[in-house]
Amino acid sequence: MWDIEREGEKSDEAHFWLNGYVNKQNCRIWSETNPQVYVETSLHPEKLTVWCALWVGGIIGPYFFKNDESHNVTVNGDRYRAMITNFFIPELNNHDVQELWFQQDGAICHTARAAIDLLKDTFGDRLISRFGPVNWPPRSCDLTPLDYFLWGYVKSLVYADKPQTLDHLEDNIRHVIADIRPQMF
Repeated sequence: MWDIEREGEKSDEAHFWLNGYVNKQNCRIWSETNPQVYVETSLHPEKLTVWCALWVGGIIGPYFFKNDESHNVTVNGDRYRAMITNFFIPELNNHDVQELWFQQDGAICHTARAAIDLLKDTFGDRLISRFGPVNWPPRSCDLTPLDYFLWGYVKSLVYADKPQTLDHLEDNIRHVIADIRPQMF
């Protein structure tokens, strides 16, 4: 098992819907109330797609996926590669990280050839990913600390004041993530 305190960084993205809908596949929430409650949602609700990485020094991110016109978009291989190039690698250069391992899930946008080649150039053999030098098993429990902690925690707080706009929701996400201290990991 990889020890985040010494060796690794894990990354992932999640959707935050303006209407407060929480996709249970994207995070795990423990509750005393009935989890079988029916929630009606619109077919195409407004949402943000947010990426973060965890490491011993804290959180790198959030990064909000937007197009050139600043409209919110979902992740594809080109957008993921652009985020790695324009956001993640410069952020890594701002931290004192050496010999860092990078671990990601097997989402298609993460494992597109161009993205894997870029990550191999950056991390060498310290890449844990489908099609990477270290091919991590699918659905590994160690592969999803963002799914099992970060996204559920953030979603439990960002909707408290019932944001009515995507800008308000984005501000809430930024504030909640900024307030998380590395000791929580």
